[in-house]
Amino acid sequence: MKILLCCSAGMSTSLLVSKMEKSAQAQGHDCTIWAVGSTEVQEQIEKAEADVLLLGPQVRFMLSQLKAAGEKKGIPVDSINPMHYGLCNGEEVLKQAIKLIKGE
Repeated sequence: MKILLCCSAGMSTSLLVSKMEKSAQAQGHDCTIWAVGSTEVQEQIEKAEADVLLLGPQVRFMLSQLKAAGEKKGIPVDSINPMHYGLCNGEEVLKQAIKLIKGE
């Protein structure tokens, strides 16, 4: 699974990425998880390398725009629950990503 996270600059999600990677490893999931800033996210969607795109709360205003772009490439897009983001709850955000990839 390839999980892309987007935040304002791509740096504030780095801790969340680490927590998600640890959770994925503990659950036996083979995941590639990375974060980019809002200025790079369109390029990442165009490359269609991600299986899912999750937006940090600070960029959720871009949700409808990025959902439309993601649909063209078959990439589900959603925003991360602000509480899970704030607490860096990698397990819950990983669950959200997996559900979206599975179409649940």
